[in-house]
Amino acid sequence: MNTPGGEVKPVVVSKQAEEVINGVVTQVVCTAFSDHILVVVTQYGKMGTLVSVTPNMVSGELGKPTLTTKVLLGCDEPSIHVCAKNLVSFVSQESKNKPVLLSVALKDKSVDCIKALKEVIKGCQVW
Repeated sequence: MNTPGGEVKPVVVSKQAEEVINGVVTQVVCTAFSDHILVVVTQYGKMGTLVSVTPNMVSGELGKPTLTTKVLLGCDEPSIHVCAKNLVSFVSQESKNKPVLLSVALKDKSVDCIKALKEVIKGCQVW
């Protein structure tokens, strides 16, 4: 895309990181599209379960929107919904309530791992 100054701006912005969390190599890729944020978190080197995390604003109410999670592909377990909300609720809030697509494939689903993953995701901020 060309901007008024003539510079070329990429249509898709993406950042990635690799960290060892609790002894497990973990990769994170964050990509900003015009209407969604894609966050890929993997300890297996593959996509894993795809979860849609959508903010719901209740008209007339102030504060943070509630988040609806829906598994689009993969194993639909309660722990996936909890993990998704914990990992990317801040991404949706900081991106002016854009929906987030989260792809998650984790060996370690401990609280410590989730906290560390949130920091890695923050380091890949594209929103």
